[in-house]
Amino acid sequence: MIVTLTVNPALDRTIALGAALRPGQVQAARSAREEAGGKGVNVSRVVAAAGVDTVAVLPLATDDPYALPLAATGIATVSVPVARQVRTNLALTDPEGVTTKVNLPGHPLTDADTAAVVEAVVEACADVEWLVLAGSLPESTAASLYVDVVGALRERWGARAPRIAVDASGPALREVVSHAAVDLIKPNDEELAELLGTVIDGEDPRSIVDAVRAIVPARVEAALVTLGGAGAALVTAQGAWVAAAPRIDVVSTVGAGDSSLAGYLLAAIAGADPAARLTSAIRYGAAAASLPGTQVPTPADLGHHEITVRSF
Repeated sequence: MIVTLTVNPALDRTIALGAALRPGQVQAARSAREEAGGKGVNVSRVVAAAGVDTVAVLPLATDDPYALPLAATGIATVSVPVARQVRTNLALTDPEGVTTKVNLPGHPLTDADTAAVVEAVVEACADVEWLVLAGSLPESTAASLYVDVVGALRERWGARAPRIAVDASGPALREVVSHAAVDLIKPNDEELAELLGTVIDGEDPRSIVDAVRAIVPARVEAALVTLGGAGAALVTAQGAWVAAAPRIDVVSTVGAGDSSLAGYLLAAIAGADPAARLTSAIRYGAAAASLPGTQVPTPADLGHHEITVRSF
């Protein structure tokens, strides 16, 4: 079982353009999609598509339009009643797969809402293998929220607490790395550079690995760094592994990082070794990028590309 928490879910609207984006001009769209999004929800959708049990925890008003596309995903959910409406994210994709995103910040949660969300996710984590804390935080929410969730989880379940993966950025990720001692973080190269306050060459695996070793294993047990079309790197206390992404026809990169994390976790719960976990992450990320909108990949979408993993 994998539980996910999405504090700031989003209704994802993806518009496919007929040509490259031309700012300031009127353009025709070829198609549009609207799906229940948010990083944790996306992870749960991929996990469920692979036939593994998952529960997505999120705040959601009873009359929110988001509830309909969320129900259409078929994933199990725990919805914490709140008054605010889910935000909307807009993605524009062109025929070359170039994606332009406009993400709204999300309305604030009250202190009572936040406490209810923490309680709900802690209760959902009885006897599960992984908890995924994913995505941005709403406006006015303390950057320490994920740290608070980790603390409450470990206080409630002790040695039975699940392993914890975090996919966040900015102050929220910084707080986690400084104070939570989680099992896995999944930044991209830009988020990693911001976290460490250094310049990182996303095309140079050695640069990535050397940078990550500043926090692994001293602050976190492992880091999966996604590099877009360049692939990904995995660093643990036992070693480091890197692999390039397969060549694909990119349709939309929205949700590709979420799919990579899901692919990693699916391999982890199956008992795969680090190289196989990295390979699974890359396969799922590439499969997601080859699909429209935030459509999630299934095992049948993974293809048979050869992926060569190098260890450091």
